[in-house]
Amino acid sequence: MHIHILGICGSFMGGLAALARETGHRVTGCDSAVYPPMSEQLQALGIELIEGYSAQQTALKPDMFVVGNVVSRARQADGTPKFALMEAILDAGAAYTSGPQWLAEQVLQGRHVIAVAGTHGKTTTTAMIAWILESANLHPGFLVGGVPLNFGVSARLGASAAQPAGGAASARRTGPLFVIEADEYDTAFFDKRSKFVHYRPRTAVLNNLEYDHADIFDDLAAIERQFHHLIRTVPGTGDHGSGRLVVNGQDASLARVLAMGCWSETRSFGAAPSDFSAVGEPDDFDVLYQGRQAGHVKWALTGVHNQLNALAAIAAAQHVGVPTEFASAALSGFCNVKRRLEVRGSVALEGAPITVYDDFAHHPSAIRTTLDGLRRKLGPAARILAAFEPRSNTMKLGTMKAQLAWSLEPADLAFCHAAGLDWDAPEALASMGGKAQVAHGIEELVGQILTHARAGDHIVCMSNGSFGGVHTRLLQALKDRPGVP
Repeated sequence: MHIHILGICGSFMGGLAALARETGHRVTGCDSAVYPPMSEQLQALGIELIEGYSAQQTALKPDMFVVGNVVSRARQADGTPKFALMEAILDAGAAYTSGPQWLAEQVLQGRHVIAVAGTHGKTTTTAMIAWILESANLHPGFLVGGVPLNFGVSARLGASAAQPAGGAASARRTGPLFVIEADEYDTAFFDKRSKFVHYRPRTAVLNNLEYDHADIFDDLAAIERQFHHLIRTVPGTGDHGSGRLVVNGQDASLARVLAMGCWSETRSFGAAPSDFSAVGEPDDFDVLYQGRQAGHVKWALTGVHNQLNALAAIAAAQHVGVPTEFASAALSGFCNVKRRLEVRGSVALEGAPITVYDDFAHHPSAIRTTLDGLRRKLGPAARILAAFEPRSNTMKLGTMKAQLAWSLEPADLAFCHAAGLDWDAPEALASMGGKAQVAHGIEELVGQILTHARAGDHIVCMSNGSFGGVHTRLLQALKDRPGVP
């Protein structure tokens, strides 16, 4: 088939494009505001990218248009459609479907799907599970909302038949394995269900749950209902099925979701008395299964959030036959995902380097967790400068603005890029006093950071977009400072 993907540079749709290409389909696509790492991955695959959503693209005459949830029926100020291509598809009566539905029908059928859901940690935990299974020679397929450094690509088909786990047989594994990041965001403008209801997992990880996506959910209860829809799709247990839910035992929202009804085997993770718990620092800890030491993880990752992600990944891998001890050891070789506290470079200054990081954090809880993890690693004496961009739909609406000052507390200084916001960023950060500054352009932001940066600083840039290439600009500006060798 020839498929043409609308919104191809999104993390999900870009991964879908890679899977379609690997399956043997001809793949083209379109998008706007293209930026790495997805644009680089698509170019490396030889997938033709078209800028924008012009109606003329119907002349490609693909067998199927696959529509990303970025596409809508919205109109510009002058009344013209924002997505002219979608209007042309509808007018022509051409075949179209959503990304999640195409994936479910063309890739996931017949596979044992391991789906990772939650407000935070989906990408990292999905990558962890894929790496554990790869280390066990199970050759999983996967679709991750980022680029795992262990694999170098965000998606692959994996084995077409079930693989033995080095002698660790598992009746729970019903086919070749596929690990997928399971997003609660809506499927498409014509299908308002959460993406994850299409995946029908046999193993489902529920990492955590709090309010997000204020553009489509009225309140937390609405998201909890969607999570329960996911639970309804997981097989039962015992003589009636082989499904498993892996659930954060510390999360009150998830407890409410389970109380709506649960038909599957459940394994909890987090603090004791959860089934899977940890003892030790987040970078060097014992893994306990039902109170007994069953493995050990020693790695370069930081933060309690990653420790919890590891427990979830280990519990999911156990369900498909990978022993806890093996899974824990495998994580010692896990290299995380691009844009998860990724070091973009450092510049020597007066004998001590200034280090610049890139991180995907955009929700206040994720910002706080990222900075807490780095502070725990560096110690109280190190200086952390946090540059952030409220870019997600929820943050643009100002729904979480009251939590921003709290989220930035672990940083010594904070710099907010407030371009395009309809709410008052200085007012939201006023309680931080001189610790916070606001800029309305990237150059202004870089200038503010350069004024305050000094030898030994750690600068963390946080956004779920390209952030105007601020990381590269900062590094170059630091190199151009007088006295830098």
